[in-house]
Amino acid sequence: MTLSMTYPTSDLASLAELLIAAGVPEAYVAPTAAALGDRATDVLRSDPWQLLLVPGVGPRQADHFARGLLGDDADPGDPRRGPALVMHLMLRAARDGDTSVPVPKVVADLSTLKVADPVRAVMGALDEARVIGFAIEPDEPADFDEDLPEPEEFLSLAHYAMAEEAVSEGIMRLAATAEPLPGAGLEEGGPATAMALRHGVSVISGPGTEAAVGALSAAVDGLRVVVVTATDRSAVDLAPLVGPAAGPATAPPADDGGDAGDAGGVSVLSTHRLLEAHEAPGGIAFARGELRPLDAELIVVMEAPALGLELAAALVEACADGTHLVLAGDPAGLPPAGPGQVFADVAASGTVPVTELPEIDEPSGPIGVLTTAVRRGELPRVDAPDREVVIVPAADPHEAVHRAVQLIADSIPRALGVPTGEIQVVTPAQRGDAGAIALNAALKARLNPGPGAYGGFDIGDRVVVTAALPGAPAGETGTVSGAGGGGLEITFTGGVTAVPAALLSRLRHGWAITIQMSQGTHWPAVIAVLPAEVGPLLSRPLVLTAASRARRHLSVVHAAGPALARAVREVRTPPRQTRLTGLLQGQ
Repeated sequence: MTLSMTYPTSDLASLAELLIAAGVPEAYVAPTAAALGDRATDVLRSDPWQLLLVPGVGPRQADHFARGLLGDDADPGDPRRGPALVMHLMLRAARDGDTSVPVPKVVADLSTLKVADPVRAVMGALDEARVIGFAIEPDEPADFDEDLPEPEEFLSLAHYAMAEEAVSEGIMRLAATAEPLPGAGLEEGGPATAMALRHGVSVISGPGTEAAVGALSAAVDGLRVVVVTATDRSAVDLAPLVGPAAGPATAPPADDGGDAGDAGGVSVLSTHRLLEAHEAPGGIAFARGELRPLDAELIVVMEAPALGLELAAALVEACADGTHLVLAGDPAGLPPAGPGQVFADVAASGTVPVTELPEIDEPSGPIGVLTTAVRRGELPRVDAPDREVVIVPAADPHEAVHRAVQLIADSIPRALGVPTGEIQVVTPAQRGDAGAIALNAALKARLNPGPGAYGGFDIGDRVVVTAALPGAPAGETGTVSGAGGGGLEITFTGGVTAVPAALLSRLRHGWAITIQMSQGTHWPAVIAVLPAEVGPLLSRPLVLTAASRARRHLSVVHAAGPALARAVREVRTPPRQTRLTGLLQGQ
């Protein structure tokens, strides 16, 4: 796809002229247009440091562009530079998962970047309203003779701050308005069921949440229950596991007196489909919300530790007063791909009941044995007589790619009867000699060779949604089944979706995807490619997430050497700086 499909050609030409004349490589033209919109040229002429909003651009590149544009008038003390650098620092923190940053850290980083008046730069960013400030009052001293400590000051990007506030307000609203639900309760459903039926918001934390949710579904006969998944593929996969009465659905419960809403029962849907996603200016919007809430008495979110902040805000806002909301999942896996950690923050707040599931003493099957051991920080040899778990050594990244292609195209289908279309390759990184891009190139050459005739894709290619489409959430995989009018038809689990040319940039080849993108979805067979080049990325949560994506078979293409065992033993996910726990606690 060329950007001219979505961006006026004349404006794109003027932007290219501006950037190239100032020494910026042509490769940055399309990302700049995407980041700054159809007025990108005017924005940069007015403030060249806005180039910092483009992914991959750092302070040195932005200063170089400013010198090329302004000449001798480019000055590190320019009042436009400081606020733009504040935004750059906040966006960098968001990529690390943080939704807030202490003001002293921002000021120190600005000083390192030669901003003469960091406090003035922070004030300038606050005036632009893209960043907001807040303070947390410290505990009062126990003795009157002690000085009152100063409040801690933080900065947040405005849209993440508003999302955390929406989640906090929604959870407090549900907790205050829900009445106990009828059900089997403690005796038959266990403590997780009892908490879910008694409280407006509750958390089920630990391994074995599918069994716990199955017990909960069986205990609430006659109620309208929705089990929420990350993708439509997950909904189909999960439906038989949460109870015989459950089934995947293609629409949310009726809210207008229809039969589906009156009859009760358990439905399993993706969050995307439940909230009725549709395209709107600026991206995806949802038809369900405060003005048109969901008609369900109990909503259970599966694999909730991976639930993104803004999607969580939309879901909570769509819950009607009195709805019971359950967040269920294993916190030992990866946190969300974006900033925030809704599940962890809610569980840590002490404001809602948390049911801690016990560790599984006798895991089922070799995959269960492996994931249980990894959760404990161990990487044992697994006895798998039926080849449910296979370790495939590889000497280098190129051999790792070769082994992965061999496994998906031949070995697994032939030996285990799992078709190629039900096998997913996962890897820690997008780039690199054995990253998702390189793997997809090799897999396409073997499984569906072609010139990429339709925006880089061919009929028969497997694709993954990297940014939500109206008909499919991020992380959903599908197959290109048609083309026309510059766009594509993609067959997903939930049906065929027409993707116009303007939205093709939200797709990538999907035979191989990152482990982060695989969160929330399972496949019959998974090939986890772990090359040596990703050693610094490896962690216990990442390995656990990769291994737990597989239902029947897991192949590990292992080229990481001792770094893999060390990561499982020692490396956890870095802590995130967020605000949600404090908001729930009234701070």
